Amino acid sequence: MKNFIFILFLIFATIGANAQVDKKAQTLLNELSTKYKKYKSIKAQFAYTLESKATNVKQTQKGVLHLKGNKFKVDIANKEITCDSKTVWTYSAKDNEVQINNYNPNENGFNPAQIFTMYEKGFIYKYIEEKLENGKSIAQIELTPTDKNKKFFKVKLFIDKIGKQIVRSVVYDKKGNVYTYEVQTFQADITVNDTFFTFEPANHPNCEVNDLR
Repeated sequence: MKNFIFILFLIFATIGANAQVDKKAQTLLNELSTKYKKYKSIKAQFAYTLESKATNVKQTQKGVLHLKGNKFKVDIANKEITCDSKTVWTYSAKDNEVQINNYNPNENGFNPAQIFTMYEKGFIYKYIEEKLENGKSIAQIELTPTDKNKKFFKVKLFIDKIGKQIVRSVVYDKKGNVYTYEVQTFQADITVNDTFFTFEPANHPNCEVNDLR
């Protein structure tokens, strides 16, 4: 689950300089970044699919993501991942157990919010193609991390060119796993209090607390 947290926040950074710059990709990503920076908060329903060639497994789960600044909350598969930008709580409803960790945004991976913003720095990007999907013009951009120590080696972004919105991202890791995040619904600037991004064990009777900070 810890790995999942960082596979599923880089909205407010500037796209970093690259030795290899694809102008067409850069223009679209800049437009995308400009739009997302205007949002005060986000709520998105998504489908998360894991495919493993090594184990011949394909699993799909649906979840809900809330974002506000550097805070996020994800509900997926009876698990609730809550982060107030300093602490991250991972709660299992099945086990009625919560694990508490310090939040480290620089950990080797990326968190749930990156289904929108993983492109903004640390990548070489390339415009691949443009296709119609459900009547929408969808551009595909391929990202390669400049840090070769990353656990993943390639990311594909699928972007609605007119709406300037990411509709899907696909992450390829070095173990042969493929992670797909499909945005199903998207709401911007919803009203959400900061307390929403903290977890209170007291609200879960008999909850077992594992504080690993």
